[in-house]
Amino acid sequence: MSDTLRVLVLGATGYVGGRLVPRLLEAGHDVRCLARDPAKLRDAAWADRTQIVDGDLLAPETLHGAFADIDVVYHLVHSMGGGRDFAGRDRRIAATVARAAADAGVGRMVYLGGLSSDAGQASEHMRSRAEVADVLRAGAVPVTELRAAVIIGSGSASFEMLRNLVEVLPVMVTPRWVESRVQPIAIRDVLRYLIGVLVVDDDKSHIYDIGGPDVLTYRQMMRLYAEVAQLPHRIIVGVPLLTPRLSSHWVGLVTPVPAAIAKPLVDSLVVDAVADDGTTAIERLVPGARIDYRTALHLALARVRDHDVETSWREADLTDRGPAEPEPGDPAWSGGTLYADVRTARSSAPALEVFRAVCGVGGDRGWPSHNWAWRIRGVLDRAIGGIGLRRGRRDPDTLRVGDALDFWRVVAVRAPDGDQPGVLRLFAEMRLPGKACLEFHIVPTERGSVLRQRALFAPKGLLGRLYWWAVVPFHGMIFPTMVTTLARRAEVGATSTGVPTGPPWGRDGVPAAADRGRRRARRAG
Repeated sequence: MSDTLRVLVLGATGYVGGRLVPRLLEAGHDVRCLARDPAKLRDAAWADRTQIVDGDLLAPETLHGAFADIDVVYHLVHSMGGGRDFAGRDRRIAATVARAAADAGVGRMVYLGGLSSDAGQASEHMRSRAEVADVLRAGAVPVTELRAAVIIGSGSASFEMLRNLVEVLPVMVTPRWVESRVQPIAIRDVLRYLIGVLVVDDDKSHIYDIGGPDVLTYRQMMRLYAEVAQLPHRIIVGVPLLTPRLSSHWVGLVTPVPAAIAKPLVDSLVVDAVADDGTTAIERLVPGARIDYRTALHLALARVRDHDVETSWREADLTDRGPAEPEPGDPAWSGGTLYADVRTARSSAPALEVFRAVCGVGGDRGWPSHNWAWRIRGVLDRAIGGIGLRRGRRDPDTLRVGDALDFWRVVAVRAPDGDQPGVLRLFAEMRLPGKACLEFHIVPTERGSVLRQRALFAPKGLLGRLYWWAVVPFHGMIFPTMVTTLARRAEVGATSTGVPTGPPWGRDGVPAAADRGRRRARRAG
């Protein structure tokens, strides 16, 4: 193939796809991204160097010319969150991709699948990934399939599950699958192989197992993590009676990874996941030193420590949310009945400073009013199978469309510019009898700014209406304080020398360091 290829990436909003696109650009290729929600890619650092097209792989009529004039298609779309018919949905998507690629005369497809040493005992999700590969290969376009096991990288679901289990639990009661053999691979090697296979220039389909140089049990992986993270020795006690289903619920309870994602991860560990050929085939095709497991952990932890997580499993959609328009106004999904709680606060701080304060909510900092109540709501959500608060956020200071923020999803974010107001709109992904949205409008004024906060809820049936009226007293307690606290935080951030808006906050909206100093002064006085 030529040095410069025209590449279409399906799944650019996902964990691997979001990292692959900039590296394809660095390699000199022309990149087009297909997205059901193009706004999710708007804030990517590489967005202005790619062509982003709107289309839904479950609606072939929306694809238009997305596949036209394309040399290679990367298929990186998986239903990680599950759902009752996730396997059928992925097969339909694969069939649509195969037909569209053939009709457009695409030269090759590259697919990232899963690695399992025992196809007969493979989990439902692993079988689904194999079925997708079969559907793609049944088409007229040759397919290069890369099969990987556990991917180690900052933000990957596998890494986050491992990290939180080891860091939270000094003593672990573990099921039988911790003795399964796994060949983990660093995300950097996954990306290197995905780009390296572009050298294949024939009319045949190929399958390559990819993995790092180490073959370990999951028990060994956990102990090595504790060593690299400089944690005390972890005690791991095996209990064969724990089933994968119970294990996934336990992972969902202990770690930020919800059970919907933990289940396919745990299921894939029930059998060995080791490359049949020792990865020699891919090494011949794409030579280069592979990153060992210990080094991959060091790299991932450094990214987490530096708040430099490029993409994350948090971006995965776990609910069928409705659309929310980026401009102020009642959301289109509200239908007939729409309940609203509206609060307003004035601030002497510039609008941009208020916007920064608003964009700093959630995650490790918590929420600016009655954080204990938010935590209880998160615990209740996890108890009924939701995602809870521990999903956190990708970056402590900045937000972009598509980011997860605790049990919210960012659907609109725009900084104030001149006379134009700033907007942050969050769509609820917690389990609710209806649809909820929390939005902030920051309007510049001659003497500072006005912060308008709206909580919107479109109930579903009688249960939804009863739910709204049940939580109204809590709204009356939390929301007035929240909007005034955010306005005050902005004023402190704008006037305090050397105190940015970003750090964790103490009581009454004052930065934690200043709050501690104030309390020390009171005690001394």
